[in-house]
Amino acid sequence: MTSPVLCEISDGIATLTLNRPDKLNALNYAMVDTLAAVLDTVEADETVGAVILTGAGERAFSAGADIREFAESARLGPAVAVREFVRRGQALTARIEAFDKPVIAAVNGIAFGGGCEITEAAHLAVASVRARFAKPEINLGMPPTFGGTQRLPRLAGRKRALELLLTGDHFEPARAVDLGLVNAVVPHDQLMAAARTLALRIMRHSPVAAAGILRAVTRGINLTIAEGLQVEGEQFARVVPTLDFREALDAWMERREPVYAGR
Repeated sequence: MTSPVLCEISDGIATLTLNRPDKLNALNYAMVDTLAAVLDTVEADETVGAVILTGAGERAFSAGADIREFAESARLGPAVAVREFVRRGQALTARIEAFDKPVIAAVNGIAFGGGCEITEAAHLAVASVRARFAKPEINLGMPPTFGGTQRLPRLAGRKRALELLLTGDHFEPARAVDLGLVNAVVPHDQLMAAARTLALRIMRHSPVAAAGILRAVTRGINLTIAEGLQVEGEQFARVVPTLDFREALDAWMERREPVYAGR
């Protein structure tokens, strides 16, 4: 059987492709579980410095959850639906958000519902001009369940997020940039190249420093400024004893490019 998530590693970049193009890459339980497992493997691979998430086919990044599968869980009652659907989806987006290596969403088409929530959770995102976004869960008589009621307001602001959450309206890539959901919009045929270029711009720096920045931002964003500053100090203290930190300082003082372990 074809895997619901494809993984290709080249030049230190792991490209993970949601692979149900005939279903618009809808997130069924098998895909969510496989993606979580692949992320575990990639995070442990010291040759990988960044991850790109994209969708198979020409139409969709991900159209969201597999509604037929979710409906079966919902028919068994709220306890089953929360366990099988909500917790599974929230665990996946939390895993992406807390990942120790930069995760870049390359949004190649429709990113509705859970697909939009994966984009929200990713550290960075680049969208094709063909991308379309929506928070359509209200059309199913329910709120988003993979973190969309929490991450989108933090990215876009409460009122702008509520407009999208309460109407379910589609929005274009340019609006996604304005909302802080994606970093850039590029021609469709340049999407993967743009995502890889962004990844390589990050990977020229210390992976230890990058991981510290990701941890500090992810943990600190929901804290008070005083608590966040403490997190920032803790991440700095973790970096100071490392070989990467010494190499970066030595390279700067010697006016040369740093050479980090594993590169």
